[in-house]
Amino acid sequence: MGSTVLSLRIDGELLDRLRSHAAKRGMSVQDYVVRTLIREDFDERFKTAVDETEKFYGPESAGPEDHVRPSAGIA
Repeated sequence: MGSTVLSLRIDGELLDRLRSHAAKRGMSVQDYVVRTLIREDFDERFKTAVDETEKFYGPESAGPEDHVRPSAGIA
């Protein structure tokens, strides 16, 4: 898998916040942004998979056994 360059123009205040968040984790800004994007992409794909699973199995009413449903804890 190759890599591609993505150039962004961002506000100085946002860059300072990104630097702060990255520094807290001992990461570069680039690594922090890439990990954040990967995490967001995973969350979206996971939610889509949950939605598709619920469509396949049909809606269920929430009850005491809700912890076993695929959407448990997903808003």
